[in-house]
Amino acid sequence: MDHGRQTRVRQAFDTFFGATEPSSERYVLDLFHRTAETVPAYRKFLREHEITPESVTTMAGFRKLPLVDKAGYHRKYPLPELCRDGTFAGCDMIAVSSGSSGHPTVWPRALEDELHVARRFEQVLVDAFEADRRGTLAIVCFPLGTWVGGLFTTACVRHLAAKGCPITVVAPGNNKAEILRVLPELAPHFEQVVLLGYPPFVKDVVDTGLAEGVDWPAYAIKLVLAGEVFSEQWRELVARRAGIADPVRHIASLYGTADAGVLGTETPVSSGIRRFFAGRPDLAREVFGDARLPTLVQYDPASRFFEEHEGTLVFTADGGIPLIRYHIADDGGILPHAELVAFCARHGFTPPPGPELPFVYVFGRSLFTVSFFGANVYPENVTVGLEQPGISDTVTGKFVIEAMEDADHDRRLLITVETAPGASADAGRIAESVRAQLVRLNSEFAHYVPPERQLPDVVLRPAGDPGYFPAGVKHRYTRRS
Repeated sequence: MDHGRQTRVRQAFDTFFGATEPSSERYVLDLFHRTAETVPAYRKFLREHEITPESVTTMAGFRKLPLVDKAGYHRKYPLPELCRDGTFAGCDMIAVSSGSSGHPTVWPRALEDELHVARRFEQVLVDAFEADRRGTLAIVCFPLGTWVGGLFTTACVRHLAAKGCPITVVAPGNNKAEILRVLPELAPHFEQVVLLGYPPFVKDVVDTGLAEGVDWPAYAIKLVLAGEVFSEQWRELVARRAGIADPVRHIASLYGTADAGVLGTETPVSSGIRRFFAGRPDLAREVFGDARLPTLVQYDPASRFFEEHEGTLVFTADGGIPLIRYHIADDGGILPHAELVAFCARHGFTPPPGPELPFVYVFGRSLFTVSFFGANVYPENVTVGLEQPGISDTVTGKFVIEAMEDADHDRRLLITVETAPGASADAGRIAESVRAQLVRLNSEFAHYVPPERQLPDVVLRPAGDPGYFPAGVKHRYTRRS
């Protein structure tokens, strides 16, 4: 019997049930020293870089520590050595990353990690959705299994119920038929229903439900989404179809990863600011360095401490595998709360009230782009083209981008689009719409790609096509030839 583990779990519950968290500097430095003392792999890593932990006593010293990443840290040392005391004994669950980069990664975790992340779910479900006062049915639509999304989300939401929120969880996973079966049976007994899942899958559930006669507005639907950047047009479209009157407050995206759970959450203030920038791409470029609209969330630096490194993100977080200055390689940056709010005010927009926490913005990884005539083609740009009136009703929102060579070895941009069940889509109209949005939103595309090559080749495939849109796995929007 591990009595030390009992103590750590009790302390984690005490914190979750209301104790205050430490300041960010104290949290970061304490976590660094504890990791250097108890994690064999990190001790070796520091020795290899000729660093003595005792010499790091300030945040300035901390910021000089070498970055860790999957290739040079996680995959370099035996898995148990990445955990505290070189053993799995303190970890009671194993999660596996989705393998978006082609190499699935194992991430041990413990109940204490779930409690820590549950506070991020509390920020959405309680602070925005009022799930502490309203009877709430939470339907977990993330895939269940070794992937982090489904089981981790189910556990975190159950912890909120244990804290006293009137939340009941049902977890059909990404089984659309089961979701639509349990929904009408259970939803009438609750004041609101929250669907938690990947954006394109949740949209598919809403669309299929509409086709089957589901009265979404009757269920006071709210959405918690993760895993992909979506546009504000998408938010409006899904809100309209699901009968969500306040999409800023009642559709929330999470910035999450298998590496450390939820890193940040959309709040009404971050959603409101993002919505403002959606209509002002000139200001978006000024703030984010790009006219593309990133995911914009707030984070607690005493839980997940972010830094920016050459236009990419680095974070420090505790977990089954503690991560110190971990280079996650997501393109993005951080913005102080007061600075971003003041910028909006100077341009005539007052964000809705919300927590005074810093912001992190995320474009995703450059891995998930296709290079075409030297221009990076981003899935976010194509998405906007599919969300235009007259098109959005005929497609599911899923697609795959490829840069191909034709018979004459000329480069062509190929976009394979999933059609909505029973719908008749127009490939030519989709191609024109996508080109218009690429030219409008992507200055590289507009200036690098010759005009005669800007119109993509669009191929339509039925919903669930196993070659491009297989069920049960996280969708990838790009494919490399």
